[in-house]
Amino acid sequence: MFDVPSQLEVGAISLNHFGEELCGDHVESHLSDDGRLTFVLADGLGSGVTANILSTLTATMLVKMIDGGISMKESVASLVKTLPASKHRGNLAYSTFTVISVRPDFSFKIYNNDNPTPVLLRNGKNTELEWDERHIEGKIVKVATGKLELYDQIILMSDGAIYAGVGETLNFGWTRKEIIDYAEALYYKEITATNMASSIIEHCDVLYNHREGDDTTVCSIRRRPKEYVNVMIGPATNYDDDKMMLDGFFNKPGKHIVSGGSTAMMVARYLGVDIDTTLEFFDPEIPPTSHIEGVDLVTEGVITMNRVVLLAKDYLDKDKKYFDWCFKQDGASLLARALFQDATDINFYVGCAVNPAHQNPKLGIAINTKMKLVDELAKHLKKMGKTIRVFYF
Repeated sequence: MFDVPSQLEVGAISLNHFGEELCGDHVESHLSDDGRLTFVLADGLGSGVTANILSTLTATMLVKMIDGGISMKESVASLVKTLPASKHRGNLAYSTFTVISVRPDFSFKIYNNDNPTPVLLRNGKNTELEWDERHIEGKIVKVATGKLELYDQIILMSDGAIYAGVGETLNFGWTRKEIIDYAEALYYKEITATNMASSIIEHCDVLYNHREGDDTTVCSIRRRPKEYVNVMIGPATNYDDDKMMLDGFFNKPGKHIVSGGSTAMMVARYLGVDIDTTLEFFDPEIPPTSHIEGVDLVTEGVITMNRVVLLAKDYLDKDKKYFDWCFKQDGASLLARALFQDATDINFYVGCAVNPAHQNPKLGIAINTKMKLVDELAKHLKKMGKTIRVFYF
């Protein structure tokens, strides 16, 4: 249906049972060389250390076996033999699980054993899948198939999500139907898999009154278009290399972002245009942005980049600052949206010239500060699943 180059994006956020240091849920995923994604959410019986060990074993075994070409039937049979049911708790399984396998053509198959039924959002609306039941080694495994269209999201959850609020703010928990309604209200085309998962999990936390009665995990798998973002920070070490650096930067497809005052002046000279500056502070701690015709975003350098690094750390943790950077108009928020939300592939063009404005020891800014920020940000973006290339000049 779509000929736009696209790829998968994955997000998962967990909350621990109140008072426990370890989560009894575990998420494991693997992207094979041929582009096939195998993703498992396992929910260990009980909570704490034992549940963590059981869910980790379940998720790890299933990913390795299924990714290795072993059938679901054989994989579950091996799992059952390794982790038998608990005779002390009514033959309850030691761990429930949801497995999703997505092929390079975006066709998928979901296997669900006793976790809440996964949700497929298409065009922002719930689309119920058709489920068949299979009996494997005494377990009932529900199976559904389909194909992800562009901007589709599949939402997986442990039962801590549908029990959110029991004994605290709700009598019977947060039903699957209510979770679907909430997800539909959150949805917009550009919302990332992580943002969707974190927004749902944050509401679970509120319903639990921040005292989770069960380990709670929400995951999302999204098909999204490939988009390129190019970021330039700092002039080249040698003045003669500036043109080569700029030629390469502007010849790349996608958005073009310039970070730093010296970089902005170099770019404006190269393009033969003026810099349109503003003194409007959307955030008192972040310097204002500027505008250069032919450039998508122009920000201040080190201070703005440092804020983006902090936002990236939060995004990879619980994503609690999502509603800050998603809607604010300061330079750091705009840069975070471009890198976290818009981009799949990011090229950094890093000039290593020493900035005279940074030579005041009282400022605490040196050339290695900029390099460290870029390296740290690139590391975080890779963990988000971005394809990163860094070019030094």
